[in-house]
Amino acid sequence: MLSYEEALKKIDETVEQLPAVDNAITHILGHVLAESVTAAFDLPRFDNSAMDGYGVRGEDLVTITDDKPRELALVGVIEAGSQKAELKIEPGKAVKIFTGARVPPSVDTVVMKEYCDDLDSAVRVKEKTEAGSNIRRAGEEFKKGDLVLPSGILVTPPVVGLIASFGHARFKVYEQPRITIIGTGDELVTPGSELSASQIYDSNSYALAAAVQALGLPRPIRFNIKDQEDQIEAALKEALRQTDLIITTGGVSVGDRDLVKEVLEKRLGVETVFWRAKVKPGKPIYFGTTKHDGRQKLVFGLPGNPVSALTTFNLFVKPALAKMQGLKEDGDCKPERLKARIGKSLKKKPGRLDFVRGILSCDDDGVLTAIPTTGQDSHMLSGLARANCLIEFDEAAAKADENDLVTAQKLIWSEY
Repeated sequence: MLSYEEALKKIDETVEQLPAVDNAITHILGHVLAESVTAAFDLPRFDNSAMDGYGVRGEDLVTITDDKPRELALVGVIEAGSQKAELKIEPGKAVKIFTGARVPPSVDTVVMKEYCDDLDSAVRVKEKTEAGSNIRRAGEEFKKGDLVLPSGILVTPPVVGLIASFGHARFKVYEQPRITIIGTGDELVTPGSELSASQIYDSNSYALAAAVQALGLPRPIRFNIKDQEDQIEAALKEALRQTDLIITTGGVSVGDRDLVKEVLEKRLGVETVFWRAKVKPGKPIYFGTTKHDGRQKLVFGLPGNPVSALTTFNLFVKPALAKMQGLKEDGDCKPERLKARIGKSLKKKPGRLDFVRGILSCDDDGVLTAIPTTGQDSHMLSGLARANCLIEFDEAAAKADENDLVTAQKLIWSEY
């Protein structure tokens, strides 16, 4: 049975990166850059006004005091996109200028509109402005040829904006994985249906589908099947054909009706990378791989208890999804781990790394405290619903006293 770190290493060694595709920039949000962004030209491309105001020569402002404004003759107006940027401003003259408009070479300062009175043919400047103010200089953010963004980062709205700023209508990104979620269990019923006395509503497949979509990935295929070998085989075979990653819930432990692992190995030729890890919740987790039409397919068999399913998704499936999409190892795909004081003593049997659901908070002195939530059993979703961290309760430890220093992973469902 593998430790948590050993299991993560196996995942990292096994998972292959998905191919790069050339996508319209309207469709790259949530993908990962497959190539770096290089400045095709200086940015800004030209000197331009940072605000609406008046373009002047700084030397004309030196005599201004609170009770002695300066009047300058207006020689024109320059709007954003205007071709009047070559307009020459003589001493004692000014030009009305708008935000983003190209600044003439003879203008070295823009005075804010709020500091001026427009007198139609002249402008009265009431407050002194430091020479050089309010002009965005060409190339002050990037020079032509500069690295703007490296490959391997997640495309967010500002990333889309930067790519568009350099005129790209399309850009190379890594494919997003196609995912199928299969819930198993004779007792499961779709929400909205009538329940018998021995049935429960399926929550796992819905929660896991939500976890996938929270990461900005496409809506997964989702369905439930009975604990019957033929149904399991048919569902998995179709999922292997259609999708890149399959997540099953239930059926991977050691009970008589835990048939998923056996079907994967014996009927579908899936190679088991590991089965079971020394973690709680989630000990019976399964991870396997196969090839279909030359493309790698991954299978994660998650436990059936709701907390176990979601926790193991966070611990093991997320890193696999990050690598599939090309996220850098030193970037977004590693959970943020913080040192905190535990707010309540804990006890356990040594032998497994416990991931205790907790609420992380910071006091006025900057001290982090992680307080375990109520409802720590693996069937109790309420504790996980309130949690914003997973407290790592060391594998070899039997207890943690209040105020002991512990490691806590931030639990943010919308981030890798």
